[in-house]
Amino acid sequence: MTGARRLSQAISEGDGISIVALVRDAAAATTAEGEGAEGLAVMAPVDGIRESTSLPILFRVDASPEAAREAGADACLIVAEDHDEEEHLEELHARATELGLEIVVDIHDDESLAASLERIEPEIFLLSPREADDDEEDLERILDLLPDVPAGKLAIADLQAATRDDVVALERAGVDAVLVAGSSIAHLVGGAPPQEV
Repeated sequence: MTGARRLSQAISEGDGISIVALVRDAAAATTAEGEGAEGLAVMAPVDGIRESTSLPILFRVDASPEAAREAGADACLIVAEDHDEEEHLEELHARATELGLEIVVDIHDDESLAASLERIEPEIFLLSPREADDDEEDLERILDLLPDVPAGKLAIADLQAATRDDVVALERAGVDAVLVAGSSIAHLVGGAPPQEV
């Protein structure tokens, strides 16, 4: 295992919005990095991913910090409202910190954001559109959450089917990064649009 890569540093450096690509295998990780992704996300351990990329990796599953570390991740996800039990969120935060992992708190409403700030003061938030109203677009839901993220914290939009227009709108609003499905991301960072197959 190489030295920890900081997701917060990767998405806060440079100009504009960063792309975090959700990948399923090491080849996709290499491709995503080549197309301009500044971070990766995985839903399960991926053979050879650490050797295939220099990018920081987010374990995009609300699992134990130990599982994230075993998957070779640099950051782990915590879904705030799933850990309402007394001290559980704080305990997860402490274990992740001990393992050298950054924490990304998945929030979908004002209450989960406020609770996580009060309890563990995370640096990175994943703004999730889940439980959006039927008449509310995912992008709208994410943009509605953004003003509640305090200055100095990092916001990642969970918009896996994002278009270039969505990315531009998120960037204008001040979102730091967008988590997208990793199939073809070059066009999202201003490259050529994907070829029709």
